[in-house]
Amino acid sequence: MIQGKTAIITGASRGIGKAIALTFARHGAFVGLNYVTEKEKAEQVLTSIVNNGGKGMLLPGDVSTEAAKIKDAFLAETKNIDIVVNNAGIYKRGRFADLSPGDWQQVMSVNLTGGYYMCKECLPHMGPGGRIIFISSQLAFKGSTHGADYAASKAGILGLMKSLALEMAPRNITVNAIAPGTIDTDIINFYTPEMRQKRISDIPLARLGTPQDIANVSLFLASDLAGYITGETIQVNGGLYIH
Repeated sequence: MIQGKTAIITGASRGIGKAIALTFARHGAFVGLNYVTEKEKAEQVLTSIVNNGGKGMLLPGDVSTEAAKIKDAFLAETKNIDIVVNNAGIYKRGRFADLSPGDWQQVMSVNLTGGYYMCKECLPHMGPGGRIIFISSQLAFKGSTHGADYAASKAGILGLMKSLALEMAPRNITVNAIAPGTIDTDIINFYTPEMRQKRISDIPLARLGTPQDIANVSLFLASDLAGYITGETIQVNGGLYIH
């Protein structure tokens, strides 16, 4: 579906980013695996890609401060950028009363401003048919009692996405977002067995989401099949939040 395309996936060493990277590579894309601290995990993802006949490279760097470095390293290898998946994000669970200005700034810098920097750096090198995909969250719509900074950053992503979709349409570059529901990654490691079962019972499809569920939608949005979709947010939550 994306044979011969080049794709940068931020936050690709684990969870959703890892699943997207593996899926894109399996469908023929050359993937750039961005990570900050988890080099060993990123290397394992790249090894898996290569062992299965795919191609890719590691792209170390913090999207909030090193987007230019990430882009330059990728272009030195590929010469062009077709797809950017803005997945990198951090989550600090806690009540608003305990949210420090430093915590707020860090979450905003990575989750929202990091996406801005990546688009700012990569869009000048993206031609017609290019794809920008943001990973947002259901919390962008419903808010959170334990992550106001995270919810605000994910809502901000949607405003950025819609604005870029309007600006990039004349260049035939689509810009979309995915809003995952409760996905079974380490972000919910704090769930007790009882909490997991309660959440599953709240989901109409009666299961937690998987990183592959998000990767599948990302693949669709990155492909030519989604060429007439832009400025949209795809909800992937098993019916937990029907907007």
